[in-house]
Amino acid sequence: MIGVRREGWTGRVLLVLLMVATLLPFVSLFVTALHPPGTYPSGLDWPADPRWGNFVRAFEVARLAEFLKSSVLIVLGVVPVSLVIATMAGFATGHLRMPGGRVVFLVFVLGLTLPFEGIITPLYFQVRDLGLLNSRWAIILPLIGLYMPFSVYWMRAHFVNMPQELSESARVDGVNTWQLFWRIHVPLATPALSSLAILLFLWTWNQFLLAIVLVDDPTKRTMAGALGAFQGQWGTDIPLLCAGSLLILAPTLVVFLIFQRRFVTALLQGSLKG
Repeated sequence: MIGVRREGWTGRVLLVLLMVATLLPFVSLFVTALHPPGTYPSGLDWPADPRWGNFVRAFEVARLAEFLKSSVLIVLGVVPVSLVIATMAGFATGHLRMPGGRVVFLVFVLGLTLPFEGIITPLYFQVRDLGLLNSRWAIILPLIGLYMPFSVYWMRAHFVNMPQELSESARVDGVNTWQLFWRIHVPLATPALSSLAILLFLWTWNQFLLAIVLVDDPTKRTMAGALGAFQGQWGTDIPLLCAGSLLILAPTLVVFLIFQRRFVTALLQGSLKG
């Protein structure tokens, strides 16, 4: 009993330390954003006169409304298409046991080892030859391809654990493969789909490298990519820069806080099935 209690307290202490280490940068950003513009705050010193108007000013001078619109368009171009393709590929390789499915799956697994930084140069020339530079398509199309290995791997992990008896019973009732996929397996894959959608949203919203390299116009980048332009213009105004950073981070934090229960449920479901 003493050993169990000691392990429990050790786990709680580690959890608290990790939570403090995670929240401390956000607290520092928030406190710094409340200082007078043009000052250089030190540490976590709470200002005597908090400048809440820094957030309004950062939203206006950084043109965050335009950046928000661009990010939403990019997310709408990446996430739905990636979900549809990954779900069909995961169903084919994980549940239908199609010929050569293992080879196809291994190709997708190899794609997981491909870093964005390693392909950014050839990707730039390919996008340039297609005439897509400085457009949102320069971000949308590469992200769909780069996210596909993980997305297929994620959805296959769900479909491979679905009982074959379910599909056999449906086929006895005259259901074809397409109906089996859309009417039976897709509704059952809702937890995996929703958690994958959250991940793809967060990754797309926070995409920085492709937005900086492939798009020159900040109003056509993601919010994270637009932060680079904002930093270049207001890098010497630390409170304003911190306020803009928090505004850019806010949507991802809100989405994760709203859907965190669904995301954790999908992860636990996958671990129990495994």
